[in-house]
Amino acid sequence: MSQEPPQHGGDPGQQGPQGWAPRDNSAAAPTSDSRHPNGAQEPEGRKKRPKRPKRTGWRRAIPTWRMTLGGVLLLALLLVGGFIAGYQLIDIPAANAAATAQANVYVYADGKTVIARDGEINREKIPLDRIPPTIQHAVLAAEDRDFYSEDAIDIKATLRAGWNTVTGKGRQGGSTITQQYVKNYYLGQEQTVVRKAKEFFISIKLDREQSKDEILEGYLNTSYFGRNAYGIQAASHAYYGKDVEDLDAGEGAYLASLLNAPSSYDVVAHPENKKAVLARWDYVLDGMVKHDWLRAADRDAMTFPVPDKAKPATALSGQRGYIVQAVEDYLTANKIIDADTLATGGYRITTTLQKKKQDALVEAVEDNVLSKTSDDREADRNVRAGGASIDPATGHVVALYGGVDYTKQYVNNATRRDYQVGSTFKPFVLAAALANGSSTQKDRAITPNTRYDGTNKRTVQSAVGSTGYSPANEDDVDYGSITVREATDKSVNAVYAQMAQDVGPQEVKDTAVALGIPQDTPDLTASPSIALGPATASVVDMTSAYATLAAHGRQRPHTLVAEISKDGTELDLPARKTRRAVSREAADTTTSVLRSVVDGGTGTAALGAGRPAAGKTGTAEEDRAAWFAGYTPDLATVIAVMGQDPRTGVQKPLYGALGLARMNGGGAPAQTWAAYTRAALEGSEVQGFELEADEGPEEPDPDESAEGEDTEDTEDTEEAGGTDEPGTGDSREKRDRARNRTPDAGSEASRAPRTPRTATPAAAPSRTPAAGREAAESRPADRQDGDGTDRDGRDGRETKDGRDGRDGTETKHGRDGQGLLGPSRP
Repeated sequence: MSQEPPQHGGDPGQQGPQGWAPRDNSAAAPTSDSRHPNGAQEPEGRKKRPKRPKRTGWRRAIPTWRMTLGGVLLLALLLVGGFIAGYQLIDIPAANAAATAQANVYVYADGKTVIARDGEINREKIPLDRIPPTIQHAVLAAEDRDFYSEDAIDIKATLRAGWNTVTGKGRQGGSTITQQYVKNYYLGQEQTVVRKAKEFFISIKLDREQSKDEILEGYLNTSYFGRNAYGIQAASHAYYGKDVEDLDAGEGAYLASLLNAPSSYDVVAHPENKKAVLARWDYVLDGMVKHDWLRAADRDAMTFPVPDKAKPATALSGQRGYIVQAVEDYLTANKIIDADTLATGGYRITTTLQKKKQDALVEAVEDNVLSKTSDDREADRNVRAGGASIDPATGHVVALYGGVDYTKQYVNNATRRDYQVGSTFKPFVLAAALANGSSTQKDRAITPNTRYDGTNKRTVQSAVGSTGYSPANEDDVDYGSITVREATDKSVNAVYAQMAQDVGPQEVKDTAVALGIPQDTPDLTASPSIALGPATASVVDMTSAYATLAAHGRQRPHTLVAEISKDGTELDLPARKTRRAVSREAADTTTSVLRSVVDGGTGTAALGAGRPAAGKTGTAEEDRAAWFAGYTPDLATVIAVMGQDPRTGVQKPLYGALGLARMNGGGAPAQTWAAYTRAALEGSEVQGFELEADEGPEEPDPDESAEGEDTEDTEDTEEAGGTDEPGTGDSREKRDRARNRTPDAGSEASRAPRTPRTATPAAAPSRTPAAGREAAESRPADRQDGDGTDRDGRDGRETKDGRDGRDGTETKHGRDGQGLLGPSRP
């Protein structure tokens, strides 16, 4: 029998008498747990976790901390990724066109006083070193006082601006100067999230690539200040009429204040906003004191600097447009800069014009021409005026008058080349005769005392016969035997046409070109009629030529530009070499004769200048233009009054204009010349002419002696010549052989000193070859073809319709072949 005790599953502590616990079914039965479906019990020692109540109501909208943390981390990752992507993808772009556009600035010879600004964008870019520290500090005090110590981005201001843009609250300030510069220079003014994002990244990159000074310079040159002024320099002129270097601290503070509200803070245009402007001005100045940029004592002593009145929007009105046009033409014609490049803007052009003389010229024209016009006279509506003045010592154009107003009459009367110069051309004939040592038909030296036949409509004679050209004198007056000086005083056409033939029309043309008349001047044709001024040189051209006479025959190419630069870099200007056009004796003798014109000839009105003067009057055919060209030792000036229909542009006679029956150079033009010269030279020392003139021996009047005239009778000449055909263009060789002269009129032999003459002064040198006749001025070998024709092939014969083209032959209608209808007048 097994001794193994029976197994019990009860509690060991509940044992019977035999060591076994009594069976207690109720105690032994497991108790079921409602939390466990199978009735299992929780292990002993494990705590029960309370069940989380479900989120109901509004609590369901609040994220848990896990969700919040995850969102923050995700946002951080997105921001970092976006920053990296934006920094890599957004580059610094090229500047926008509006930010780089500048006006060309034209200033007087003093280098500061502005004449005009052209272009739609009124901006002149200048380097930072031209902007005084006081003005820089004023801008910093107004816009960004910590600019030099802060980062490129103001995070708070940028976020605030971005938020206001998204929410539609409008524009919000607070950006740094770097951000504002990026907006002005690289982007635009549109208020969008994309633009703000670009501004953010470009500002960061720019701050790493450019210095603070470079950024500040760019900001000051691109910011808008109102009055169509972009940049601090343009603003300085728009509000105070001077360069930024000349601004004081108070004026600089006002300009800095404008950056906050350019249009509203213009106290001239909006006086109602003066209180707000003064508050902003005080804010700027207080900021300068706080940062030790301005002494408190100086700030307390300041009063508000009221700006000038706004200038008219027509920047090229008055004379400004004419000046700009003339300067641009000069720059392009001399290949200093081409028109397309100049149009890009940003050039600062210092002209040779002097403000005192420019103002004097404008006033003289207004007083002596424009003020005399009347709306009641039909002829006065056709009146135009042009003027120019040149310093003979330098060739600088010091004054220019182009018309009544560029915005009303845009054609520049000072530079146009379509009006005949008339008798103002005659001094060039005399200068050519003296410079070339020319002789009359009877081989007598041409001097101021040489006598000519001044008979009205006397036919011009060549060495081989009649030319067929018979110019009329003014009012058909017969002068008989008359000296060259007297013929110049009275502007006798018959004498000067013959003299031009005696000298040689080509020599006359060459001398005119040497003196300063452009080679390509319209109607500058080598024929006897050249003496009467059918050429249509401009006022400036004529002034340049007369300035050469004033400079004793030394020619200096005229100029309108003293300096041109862009962004501080100067452009090269062409060298203007001074050369001798004619000998001093020839120039001074011509001047001596022209002094007689002023002292007692047709130009006596010029005596009103109160200075020693020389000059010549001239009138184009049918009174379509009247001229006075003259000079003192230190100033050469030409004034022209022209007739032109304002509607059609057709040239019109000036009969009845200014209340005068006829217009001539000794009237309004000479009076204007005198008024201008008197004012322009006021305060300067009166200078006399120092002349080395050769007057030549006096010749007896053939009307009072047995001597014959200088030129033979027309019929006798034709008979001697053996032909009845005109010969205006006979070869120089034929003429020289006829006179027993050396073939080359420009050679030493032909210009050798003649018999002694009475000179002024007594020690004046004898005539020598003109030094200005250089190789560059040598004549073409085919200038004359030797068959009696001039170089354009015309033979000088009268045609069936009475026109001979340009050969100088008189026609049935009284034309001289160069458009001169009737006589050339004084």
